[in-house]
Amino acid sequence: MTLEQSAVRPPAQTRGAGPAGQRRRSRREEILEIAVGLFATRGYHGVSMDDIGAAAGVTGPALYHHFAGKEAMLAAALIPVSEQLLAGGQKRIAEASENPAAALAALVDFHVEFALANPAVIALHLHELDRLPEEPRRQIRRLQRLYVEEWVNTLTVLREELNAGEARVLAHAAFGLMNSTPFLGGEVDRARRAELLRAATLSALQG
Repeated sequence: MTLEQSAVRPPAQTRGAGPAGQRRRSRREEILEIAVGLFATRGYHGVSMDDIGAAAGVTGPALYHHFAGKEAMLAAALIPVSEQLLAGGQKRIAEASENPAAALAALVDFHVEFALANPAVIALHLHELDRLPEEPRRQIRRLQRLYVEEWVNTLTVLREELNAGEARVLAHAAFGLMNSTPFLGGEVDRARRAELLRAATLSALQG
């Protein structure tokens, strides 16, 4: 599976249920998924609005009905993802509030699953975030910092010998491991990749 094929499917308002109760995606979501895949594989500056419209089968005026431009598409992809990561991390910690080791394991499982499901978005976060205007970029950076601090707080409770700065170093190192998914080939099946990433991350964090 390529990055373009595995682009994120951003959240949107439900427009009806599909097979087996799945939500039917809006046209806006479909266009955004295509744009994310193109940005991830070709780079932000290597993709034009015409390219996106052609790939989505949408003419220029219709495309601008959904998005003001490429910056708006990038923000629409990255801001909800940052919000979802923060909310998901907080949820896992709350569910294991009495057991910091279980909370850390839950955080790792959560992030590994996200990274494997959304390598295109991981690639955008790594390489294209600075393409955004200042305000959405600041919003995303703030959400990212809050997410990191959830990990830091969990680590400092679990490992009392660590101060916050040291825990932050370990958290960022863990993200480096887990966010390697855009660079992983398909020679190892998904379940095994998840197993290896979880084991490597927990080993790095637990000392």
